Amino acid sequence: MPTTLITRPTAAEAAIAAAGALAATLRGAVAARGIASVAFSGGSTPGPMFDALAAADLDWSAIQVFQVDERIVAAGDPDRNLTQLRSLLLEPAHVPTDNIHVLPVDAYLAVDPSGRATALQRYCAVLATTCDGILDVVHLGLGDDGHTASLVPRDPVLDIVGVDAAGTGPYNGHSRLTLTYDALNRARLVLWLVAGASKEAVLPRLLKGDDSIPAGRVRAADAVVFCDDAAASGVTSD
Repeated sequence: MPTTLITRPTAAEAAIAAAGALAATLRGAVAARGIASVAFSGGSTPGPMFDALAAADLDWSAIQVFQVDERIVAAGDPDRNLTQLRSLLLEPAHVPTDNIHVLPVDAYLAVDPSGRATALQRYCAVLATTCDGILDVVHLGLGDDGHTASLVPRDPVLDIVGVDAAGTGPYNGHSRLTLTYDALNRARLVLWLVAGASKEAVLPRLLKGDDSIPAGRVRAADAVVFCDDAAASGVTSD
């Protein structure tokens, strides 16, 4: 359950504050272990965070970058999370190609489905060998319906255990690949970035650890929520 709530007046200010915390965590991990790992979610909210991270003083040669989730759409499609991540962060920051680990969407787009399970297992294996399966930071968003990553209400993926990534059924027009609770809950830090008045009702449920929404079932040992005033308007002191 999130332990810290940090509010800023606007979505952009919240995103920039989140970037500062994320960068500090990655620097600390590199200093402590010589390597850091991070998994990013998509959506429109993290754009300013990606911009700020691209300009931050970070040694990307020591940072392994993973995806939290991805829509199963063609490369370069604007609906693909990787498209924004590349244009706003990975390319401007000159993150080494070998340090970028993308979910195997291409295997799921192939006509022959036989390689899908193997490709997803390979992604999980890379996560295990690169950082022992323990991400230093996982960046998550929060949907109006309480979903996070591509862990969406009523999808069977919510109950998958024993693997770190899995496929989902259709949601808002696309099937997806996503990290599971197993992977999210091992993270050293979960950093939530939440913005907009549409999150007013669901953010308090996240903060209370309401496991009737998918986001409420994320139980990482350490977590922080960065949000704007609009999203925080439903949060009470009690």
